[in-house]
Amino acid sequence: MKSLLDLFRSRSRDTRQGGETATVRKIVQALDAMDGERAQFVAAFAYLLSRVANADLDISAEETQKMEEIVQGFGDLPEDQAILIVEIAKSQNRLFGGTENFQVAQELKRLSTRTQRIELLHCLFGVSAADDEITSTEEAQIRQIADELGFSHREYIDVRSSYNDKRTVMRRFKGD
Repeated sequence: MKSLLDLFRSRSRDTRQGGETATVRKIVQALDAMDGERAQFVAAFAYLLSRVANADLDISAEETQKMEEIVQGFGDLPEDQAILIVEIAKSQNRLFGGTENFQVAQELKRLSTRTQRIELLHCLFGVSAADDEITSTEEAQIRQIADELGFSHREYIDVRSSYNDKRTVMRRFKGD
């Protein structure tokens, strides 16, 4: 099984004849400079954020900015590296999303603590709320990731309740 870090690296090799070589090389260098498990954690974390942002097949500028802020903070990275990591994660999600989603979630689960996974769940909601609303499509994707990470329904609901004011389902309910 290829790790997400391997996919980043293979994308670098695959695009050397293409156009985005410098960008891809920078991201791989940034990840290579980190401890191996830390790089895998940051890559998986960014990928899962992009998975939620792309749930509606459109990653907004607000969602991208939020992902960059989160990756910069969690990865303890300079802004330019966080931007590159997010761009690659978005690209990898678009290219391999259907086949890699579960494996990446399992990799993050293996590399993280329970506290980090709870923080990730909050970050997933934060990214989806970046444009001031959490759609049912985004919510379903977060729920699937929560299941893949081993959260109980109660744990998921506890985190989700912090974002009720952003959930479009709740807004419709309140409007009735």
